[in-house]
Amino acid sequence: MLDPSGRVRPGWQRFAAGLDALGANGLAQRADQVRRFLRENGVTYNVYGAPQGPDRPWELDPLPLLIGPHEWQSLSQALSQRARLLDRIAADVYGPQTLLRRGLLPPELIYGHAGFLFPCHGLKPPQDVYLHLYAAHLTRDEQGRWLTLADRTQGPSGAGFAIENRLIIARALPDEFQNLYVERLASFFMQLRESLWALSPRAVDNPRVVLLSPGPRSNTYFEDAYLSRYLNFTLVEGGDLTVRGTQVFLKTLGGLEQVDVVLRRLADEDCDPLELKPDAWSGVPGLVQAVRSGEVSVANALGSGWLEAPALMAFLPQICQQLLGEPLQLPSVPTWWCGTSEGLAYVEAHLDELVIRPAMQHRGVQALVAAELNATDRENLRHRLRQQPGHFVAQSHVVRSTTPVWSNNSLQPWHVGLRMFAVAADGDYRVMPGGLSRVSSSPSGLGESMAAGQGSKDVWVLSERPVAPVTLLSRNTTAVELQRTGNDLPSRVAENIFWLGRLVERLEGDVRHLRAIVVRLSNEYERGIDQGTELWLLLHSLLTADQPWHGCPSPAAASNWESMRGDLLDFVFNAENVNSLAATMQSVRRNASTLRDRLSVDSWRIINQLDLDVLYPWPRDKARLGDLQLLLNQLLNTLLAISGLANENMTRGPGWRFLDLGRRIERAQNLLRLMERTLVTPVGELSLLLEMLLEIYDSTMTYRSRYFTSLQLSPVLDLLVIDDTNPRAVAFQIKSLADHLQKLRMLGARRPEQFERDWIFDTQRTLRLVDADGLGELDVHDTRPYLRDFLAAITGRITGLADHITAVYFTHAAPSRQLGAVPRENGS
Repeated sequence: MLDPSGRVRPGWQRFAAGLDALGANGLAQRADQVRRFLRENGVTYNVYGAPQGPDRPWELDPLPLLIGPHEWQSLSQALSQRARLLDRIAADVYGPQTLLRRGLLPPELIYGHAGFLFPCHGLKPPQDVYLHLYAAHLTRDEQGRWLTLADRTQGPSGAGFAIENRLIIARALPDEFQNLYVERLASFFMQLRESLWALSPRAVDNPRVVLLSPGPRSNTYFEDAYLSRYLNFTLVEGGDLTVRGTQVFLKTLGGLEQVDVVLRRLADEDCDPLELKPDAWSGVPGLVQAVRSGEVSVANALGSGWLEAPALMAFLPQICQQLLGEPLQLPSVPTWWCGTSEGLAYVEAHLDELVIRPAMQHRGVQALVAAELNATDRENLRHRLRQQPGHFVAQSHVVRSTTPVWSNNSLQPWHVGLRMFAVAADGDYRVMPGGLSRVSSSPSGLGESMAAGQGSKDVWVLSERPVAPVTLLSRNTTAVELQRTGNDLPSRVAENIFWLGRLVERLEGDVRHLRAIVVRLSNEYERGIDQGTELWLLLHSLLTADQPWHGCPSPAAASNWESMRGDLLDFVFNAENVNSLAATMQSVRRNASTLRDRLSVDSWRIINQLDLDVLYPWPRDKARLGDLQLLLNQLLNTLLAISGLANENMTRGPGWRFLDLGRRIERAQNLLRLMERTLVTPVGELSLLLEMLLEIYDSTMTYRSRYFTSLQLSPVLDLLVIDDTNPRAVAFQIKSLADHLQKLRMLGARRPEQFERDWIFDTQRTLRLVDADGLGELDVHDTRPYLRDFLAAITGRITGLADHITAVYFTHAAPSRQLGAVPRENGS
């Protein structure tokens, strides 16, 4: 922002004036607003194995990085040239290998590189384009020159985070965004989408493009989901695709759908376990053969990861002159490959001025700053360089330029790196008028990784005149075929939706169950515990929901209030307990994160509120029962909002039906399990247990409106089990399950199944023939055997249906990797 004399540079002057008008308080408010937007949108960068957990919040500075129009024009032209150069290098290396024969590339850099894929040699991609999406990580050195630190040519990440940054900063600084004439990003993504459509081997109006992601454990999964939704591509994992013959298909509920283009986010070697890497579980067996036959296009072309080798940078100036007939406009950071005698001699003579890194691998490897090594380590490094010189490159140590960052309530100079993107278009490359900027207070904390540094910035490319708004909505006037079905739902997605329904219902049931205990426990504590046995039975039923039932607890435990309070707090807050409220909330959010491309913005914002760290930031060991009651009420309101959105906003296609199938199965199992534990073998006062059951299953008002007498077992059983007009009753769940099964068959999701017909008939007949009075009869052992057998029979049928749904609808997807989703059937 400032020149060497401390004056504001011309391109920053209007923006700096706006900052002065905002003042420190205004900037602090904008920073807080940005944090809230990020949290609402659930923007994260996954770092598995990190001590603070895998979901690292995305950090975004409220101040953008500004690039003036004249500087941008020269920078974008240089980046476009660099993308063309790398694309032509890939075409040569995987084709005639002229560069190799002319000595412009040493053989070691090709055949000694694990990223050079021999099965892909000779594969000519559509339009002879290898790099459809390219990214370069840039920095500005002490002389003000832009240098390339790294090239990203496989599945470049960061573009999704760039558009998310733009949307948030444009909302936080709307006046500045309009007044400075900032170039829009949407046109770049329109070009990306059109370029990918053009790769389709089939001449169809609406080719199927899928975004192939490594899955939820990828550190950029948020971006994968975000881009797929933004571009309107189907988000898939390797298990969602299958190769039949030489064609690639998407496995959906309605059958196999042919895929035309795959936008991959996988590393080259992970794309096909059949020809590239046998243990690549995230890939698609047979994908290379499908590409070879021309039945599917993959962007970027398989094998393009070889271009990321740091050693290649040392040869780019000469190759550029040879292939393009012009000098390299965007230079790399000065690089010397130690595989030549000249290169090794220079590196040894200037070792203390250089950074040493592997010649072939750039990602995930820590570079060595020779000046920071002690004498012994420096000598060991020299020995390694002499022993295997071709394995190393040396690069100049670049001190990155700085940019203003809002930190600790003041503007501070932080070091900055810039990732820029280019998309192939009409024989050239179109550069995104913006990018992703990473910042760090320390130059050592800013590497080439997209997640390097301590935060990110939006990048504003300024124009000299007002910029017209751009939208991704297609202006195509060609009539489209009307559709009202959604059978193209991938089987894996259907399974995740099914489990989301189960987990949300499990969480709601646990919240209602806990609230009934907490309300009574706090009231009874005021005047001495009179319902201790009943409350402990209710609490023990919840604590052991995943375990076989061994009868009622000891009377001594029921009279220990501190023990009950401790168990309550542990169940609410201890995420290490897989059955706890905290663990179930985490499971809901993690499962929902696998459906980011399927959930509406409002749905995700509500689900994202299921976070105990936000809902209860105070010391948990000091929590009072009143605090727990307020927390549970707030959680229940959030869960009801989720249910309301599902009921009012989701079309009644397979997605909604699998969501509701999961909810109905879980609700029925929860109710049957609790009845077994509280009513089969009487413990305590029956009327108190019936009162709690009605409250937990939200049926108290209905019971009172029908029966004015005291609580009795038979009417309660009729209301909660047999009455199919009560949305909380077992019969209602059975009725809903039957309807979903029939509708799924009508939608063509699967052929009619005899198991389903028999299940519907037998289960509904059992419910219609049951006698509520007979269920309550006691035998000589003070046990209700008819009720026990009836509950066991219905529980077995529902568990069998859950297994059937998994086997019929989900088994041909990848093995389930539900995070924290633990069935509780074994606890019945």
